[in-house]
Amino acid sequence: MTTTPATRTDEERTEPPARARTVLIASLIGTTIEWYDFFLFSTAASLVFPKLFFPAGDETVGTLLSFATFAIGFVARPIGGLIFGHLGDRLGRRATLVATMAIAGVATALIGVLPSYAAIGLWAPLLLVALRVLGGIALGGEWGGAVLMAVEYAPPGRRGLWGSSPQIGLGLGLALGTGAFALLGAAMDNQDFLAWGWRIAFLVSIVLVAIGLVVRLRVFETPAFRRIQGGAEISRVPVVDVVREPASRRNLLLGLLARWGEGAAFNTWGVFVLTYAVTTVKMPKVEVLIAVTVGGLVSAAVVPIAGRLADRFGRRAVFATGCAVFGLAVYPAFAGLGTGSFAVVLALLVVTLGLVYGIQSGSESTLFAELFPTRTRYTGMSLVFQGSGIYASGLTPLILTSLLAVAGGSPWLACAFLVLTAVISIVSTVFLRPVVDL
Repeated sequence: MTTTPATRTDEERTEPPARARTVLIASLIGTTIEWYDFFLFSTAASLVFPKLFFPAGDETVGTLLSFATFAIGFVARPIGGLIFGHLGDRLGRRATLVATMAIAGVATALIGVLPSYAAIGLWAPLLLVALRVLGGIALGGEWGGAVLMAVEYAPPGRRGLWGSSPQIGLGLGLALGTGAFALLGAAMDNQDFLAWGWRIAFLVSIVLVAIGLVVRLRVFETPAFRRIQGGAEISRVPVVDVVREPASRRNLLLGLLARWGEGAAFNTWGVFVLTYAVTTVKMPKVEVLIAVTVGGLVSAAVVPIAGRLADRFGRRAVFATGCAVFGLAVYPAFAGLGTGSFAVVLALLVVTLGLVYGIQSGSESTLFAELFPTRTRYTGMSLVFQGSGIYASGLTPLILTSLLAVAGGSPWLACAFLVLTAVISIVSTVFLRPVVDL
């Protein structure tokens, strides 16, 4: 028999301003660093790994193998969501966030010193996969905890805005990851960049993680979790309760489908576009990296606006609107990419990755947090976000690359797939029924 905690009063929600600021800073810095690590890998999967960590041969095969390695991290993320979601729902949010950041930082730095296929043969891709899995497990636990730190500290009427703060880190992490590669690519020739330059960006992660840990260790446990601790309402096995309770089970299934369009959107405009623009359209690598970096920065700026709109008009309405605009923009965007013009591609990524994806991203975190009661919230929302990541995010570059090959280089079949993901997300979002007990 489970119980649902009563909604907090305004007095119970109020935290000292200094503590609240520390929470927001810790959530933002932590997710920025975690996503920086993640997007370094995704950028390298497009531009570096096919050349260094897989056997020489057909370029398309190398790209597919690299994207398969990229996708493996998304398979690991639900495992991380289950592990750290369980710990976060039973022991608290704070401890898990310290652990996930440390694990992700070590995994990323080790990739920076990993020998190539030419040096150690098959061990190179195997070790790359192992480190990718380790980083995926860490990120699988990171996102839910960072969002809950913000959402469960949020003052009345600002839950959407506060919940969007970790999502700002996604745009900043993307901008830092692609920006680092753009800077290194511009500062050295392609031979030096492939030989050792790209490794610098991965090794820098250690410094960033050290800074992030200092901030996170200053954060207290969330008021919502402290309340259920005091009431002895801790779930013994959170994942079992999520699946067993009808409302949570329904929201889990619908949430997994609702996120499809958002995951596909990001991994189209933030990951796949790098390979498509450089390999198919034949644009210079640095130009594409700059365009993605700018798109990521715009997204970071739009996210809190979307969070505020979610407070005003509702999480579902804002998220569904973002998914609808994504679906409508797919065909015009790929037509524009085909021009190969830097100005056109920059403008397109500002709109698709910056504005449209920013709307989706800024509203989804609080939406998914509100689908589950406090006692199983970390596990439930992690399963939604990380479980859907397998097909919505990890497989998207692989699917688009395959559809591109099937269509003889034409993007229109890939576009049809992306529109379908948007439709699925919109319909599923309409039927979500949030459970708000924050």
